[in-house]
Amino acid sequence: MTMKRKLALAGALMATVACQTKAPVANEVVAMPVAKLPAAPQDSGWSAASEHTAKLLPQDLVDPRLMKASTAEVRVRAVASGSEIAFRLEWTDPVVNDLPGPGRFLDGCAIQIPRVREANPPDPQMGQAAKPVDIAFWRADWQASVNGREDSIRALYPNAAVDHYPFEAKSIEPGSAVAKEMAARYAPAQAVGNRRVGPRVSPVEDMVAEGPGTLSPGPGGSRGKGERTDGGWSVMIVRKMPEGLAPRQRTQIAFAVWEGSKEETGARKMRTGWIPLSVKESK
Repeated sequence: MTMKRKLALAGALMATVACQTKAPVANEVVAMPVAKLPAAPQDSGWSAASEHTAKLLPQDLVDPRLMKASTAEVRVRAVASGSEIAFRLEWTDPVVNDLPGPGRFLDGCAIQIPRVREANPPDPQMGQAAKPVDIAFWRADWQASVNGREDSIRALYPNAAVDHYPFEAKSIEPGSAVAKEMAARYAPAQAVGNRRVGPRVSPVEDMVAEGPGTLSPGPGGSRGKGERTDGGWSVMIVRKMPEGLAPRQRTQIAFAVWEGSKEETGARKMRTGWIPLSVKESK
């Protein structure tokens, strides 16, 4: 065999190997710097960011546990601008669950980031004592409320017959002291500001935890928006830039998804462990 023939075969072999070699799989979430954050989950601005596919597993460590897997994965993109960072979570869920009420379960998702960036992060299972995690939680019924759906008894239960609500009685002047007193008496949760259902300003709620069962209200400030796709949900969550996160620095992030049609709620959810989170340097 001539030298020319050998070189030709070697070149063909190298080309074949190159074609069979797959592109490396990203093992972290990388936020792409942008001039302006996208305004909605389907904005074209998200195309600038690479997509990380996070595999989900059942929360089977603490009660109430989820023992049967449901949602397989969540696809994540991230962009950063100034003092804020935005994440887009997309997952498959063929059934819409956005109606609150007894015996109903709701679609939702959340992101979780350690309060302090450190070499040894807290437990991914809701953090641990003295090592808090910040959580931004989106829920489908809150999104429907923000979109304009009236979450009243008459709207949610069109076949229900309401005889009388004292604080809605026409004989009481709306906004009067008597009306406010009656509202506090018959809607105590609303009176003290506990609005887990009903009219919402934002579909995202901030929370903080230092371990399972320690969830409490967070400092606030996060926002977001969710939209239905052909086969699931696309949800954008925007929050302040995590402490210490900058180019060439990393922190951690974890994700959770609730599928209402699988009766998932609270601790019964699909979730990830910690995934590295970084910000790409601007060119």
